[in-house]
Amino acid sequence: MPRRERNKFVKRGEVLEILIEDYAFGGKGIGRIRNELGEFVVFVPNTLPGQFVKARVDKSKKKYAECKLLEVLKISNNEIESSYQQIPGAPYINLPIEKQHEYKYTSTMDLFKKIGKIEHIEDFFDEFIASPNSFHYRNKMEYSFSAIGYDTKNKTDIDEFTLGFKRRGTWWIGENLNKDSGLFDDEFENNLYKIRNYCKNTDLTPWHAPKKEGFFRYFVVRKSFDTNQLLFNLVTTSKDLSRFNLNKFSQFLIDLFGSRVAGLLHTINDETGDRTIATTGSIKLIYGDEKIVEKLLNLKFEISMKSFFQTNPKSAEKLYSKVVDYALENKDAIDNTVVMDLFCGTGTIGQIIASKATNTKIVGVDIVASAIRDAKKNAKRNNIKGVDFFAADVGKFLMEHPKFRNKIRTIILDPARAGIAPKTLKKIINLGADRMVYVSCNPATQARDTEELVNSGYQIKKISLVDQFPHTSHIETVVLFEK
Repeated sequence: MPRRERNKFVKRGEVLEILIEDYAFGGKGIGRIRNELGEFVVFVPNTLPGQFVKARVDKSKKKYAECKLLEVLKISNNEIESSYQQIPGAPYINLPIEKQHEYKYTSTMDLFKKIGKIEHIEDFFDEFIASPNSFHYRNKMEYSFSAIGYDTKNKTDIDEFTLGFKRRGTWWIGENLNKDSGLFDDEFENNLYKIRNYCKNTDLTPWHAPKKEGFFRYFVVRKSFDTNQLLFNLVTTSKDLSRFNLNKFSQFLIDLFGSRVAGLLHTINDETGDRTIATTGSIKLIYGDEKIVEKLLNLKFEISMKSFFQTNPKSAEKLYSKVVDYALENKDAIDNTVVMDLFCGTGTIGQIIASKATNTKIVGVDIVASAIRDAKKNAKRNNIKGVDFFAADVGKFLMEHPKFRNKIRTIILDPARAGIAPKTLKKIINLGADRMVYVSCNPATQARDTEELVNSGYQIKKISLVDQFPHTSHIETVVLFEK
């Protein structure tokens, strides 16, 4: 077997200081090493052109390297001062929102050209939909406890009780969130330090990631923009649980936030993996309700701590409105037909379409049984008729229900980040729908699937971008395909 040619520029684990020169899709900044050997490309996620950064090489290939950002040593000239506490989850919070939109539009169009083979994708561009709220738009946050903090002066980790987020580029170091991050509820985040102090004063230990031991693990919060209520989930191990008074802790939260407290749940997670909800263990309601209610386009949705729900509900209304516009663009074409809502989750899109197209049958399919249960409850609550939900694998469902063949004119696709499995996509294409509305939180996999759809006789009619996650690299896309 021939020896793999070694990278002559960088090696795995090496720490670089490099200028970011360009921007690629997904928030990958592009740096370049130039020397007597030639030019070598370095990708650093969550960086911007003009920044000078410190990064660690994670993967070293023959022609490029992929790195992990450790620190921004010098900011870009485009960045501005911010009053919010900088966190890893909002790498572009100092970049004006208009500039963020520019980067997202350009990099997404480039993806469809390179991966989807759509040379003139701009010809099909419909609109860029900004988030109604650029700040404080999230309805859920997960904060981590850690027994290891960071000394910014001496640039080293230290023993410290922290509650906030993992330090950028590490999995074992926590950093306290001491004030509003600009992403979640400002009243809550400005009081998070009080929750940290309360837990610290119990003398119970936070989670020590390298040792895989400790009591406090996560504090998860959901918010309803409709009612302004907060639903809390404290995640701990079972060890020393008898020393922690959960009822007293719930009263402490009520004293802090008053009637905003919808409920407190307690989850036991003794697993060593880094997840808020354990596959084994238990979840128990300590106070109040275990769900909150959110409203989207005048429909109400009950959300549990485990439910998937759009993270930015105000922007989600814009997203769903665009999906419905595309699906109902030719309303006469869907009357008395079946609209399939595949990968439907809690059935939001299907219910909205059903509320606007009364002569149409909506069939929603998703593999997550709990999501389908929520979808059925929500449809009943909203008094939506003409919609059926099935808990099934999308690929298998299409084979098991041949009765829908030749009746489906429109298909809504809203898959997970991985996109649609090739075999499943072929089965969807074989249904012969006239129109597909494909929603994606990962335009890279959507562009990949676009090539297959085009090769199967579909063409892009329209594409819109929806900014669901300001201050991050993420963008949501809605594409209308027609035969």
